[in-house]
Amino acid sequence: MWKRAIPAVCGLLLVLSQPAAAQGVAAVPAPQYDAELAKSLGADERGMRSYVLVVLKTGPNKVAEGPARTKMFEGHFANMQRLANDKKLVLAGPFDGADGWRGLFVFATPDIELAKTYVATDPVIISGEMVAEYHKFYGSAGLMMVTDIHNKIKK
Repeated sequence: MWKRAIPAVCGLLLVLSQPAAAQGVAAVPAPQYDAELAKSLGADERGMRSYVLVVLKTGPNKVAEGPARTKMFEGHFANMQRLANDKKLVLAGPFDGADGWRGLFVFATPDIELAKTYVATDPVIISGEMVAEYHKFYGSAGLMMVTDIHNKIKK
């Protein structure tokens, strides 16, 4: 199911980043262009930038329930937090896992090899609980603000 959903989600993000007129919607006055913000987010002239999207899939080694599994997932969440704090990880979240797809990362780099070094530090990868699949992704530079916004809305 998620294999078909990823292109749809990516397409939606692309559509939402386009001007309303290009979407066949009545134009709403555009907000004032903020060159400083665009530059700080790494935006190109379209307000977009390149990322690496990582799909986490079930790996060959299921870690049994118990202290080792708990420690592995604590490390997984701590690793994501560290990467987000360093502005390397801009978006992450789980899938339902029904089809072996477990989650995704979006990294603030166009370089797959660099993204692999970030993922290699994750305990779920190190243990073999999950494996990673890498894809180049072009999306709104506004994704760079997700972590900051999320920190303002979580309790």
